[in-house]
Amino acid sequence: MRLYPAKISLIAADILRGLTQDGDIELEDRAEAEEDLCSVMREYLRQDREITERAKDRAEKIGAGNAEVHRIKRKMAEDLNFGLGGEAVSWILDQAVQMLMRSSNVAEIFAEDPVLRRKMRAVLERYMNVDDEMDTEVRSRLKHLSEGTQNWEVEYARVMEQIKRRHNVD
Repeated sequence: MRLYPAKISLIAADILRGLTQDGDIELEDRAEAEEDLCSVMREYLRQDREITERAKDRAEKIGAGNAEVHRIKRKMAEDLNFGLGGEAVSWILDQAVQMLMRSSNVAEIFAEDPVLRRKMRAVLERYMNVDDEMDTEVRSRLKHLSEGTQNWEVEYARVMEQIKRRHNVD
């Protein structure tokens, strides 16, 4: 699962559309509330980049290879209570619920936290699972090649880039 910067505003709009249509929240200013949600997701990406860079620096200092960067990053994220991978959605949801509770752009919240989280999770996962869908699409196009060969690797990267452009990600 991956959060694409190009999809952040769509995610925020879909989340707020769903919550307002279902009567879970009432907004003062929709555009500003969307920007509040966008800021939560942008902050996630910023912190993820920062942790990645710090992990790379630490691995370089101790002479560890690239294989160790992931382990170091996971440990750093754990120490900071920051979600990576599947835990990213939970981290974003925690921050989003807190933002909704504090935002002056949200007039009223009628739903309980678990209801808000469940509805927001469905939207986030739909957008963040696009990697899996794109991988399946690429693999279906490359059935004529043997996976693991150099030709397959080159074609996989080329076709993935085409699909990413078509889906407007990265």
